[in-house]
Amino acid sequence: MADTPKSMTPSVNKSDEEWRAVLSPEQFRILRQKGTERAGTGVYDKHHEEGIYHCAGCGVALYKSTTKFKSGCGWPAFFDAIPGAVSRQEDHSFGMTRTEITCTACGGHLGHVFKGEGTTPTDERHCVNSVSLSFSKE
Repeated sequence: MADTPKSMTPSVNKSDEEWRAVLSPEQFRILRQKGTERAGTGVYDKHHEEGIYHCAGCGVALYKSTTKFKSGCGWPAFFDAIPGAVSRQEDHSFGMTRTEITCTACGGHLGHVFKGEGTTPTDERHCVNSVSLSFSKE
């Protein structure tokens, strides 16, 4: 992760074999291989309970339910992360430039952040794969 500052270097380091032992095949594909779940298929897209969304890989708290909103994009959307929990890197895949978001603790791929839509207090939409998340009530 050359684009990640040293202070944001993942602290949870596992081999692919170790990740495969603790993640489902779909979680491994998304968190470790930067995949994407199909729009509208994730369990947390229409989930609106109060609590905390954690990284499905390492369990670190990433988002509070108070920052989740109905975006209509087909994936869970948040307008802000818990400070320091999510790192950003430029993603040049698919012939475009986007901002990828990853779990700061383990480097797991979460999704992408989009700016300039004007619909949130931060003017950001964190578009996150449900498979990358777990949930706990506060």
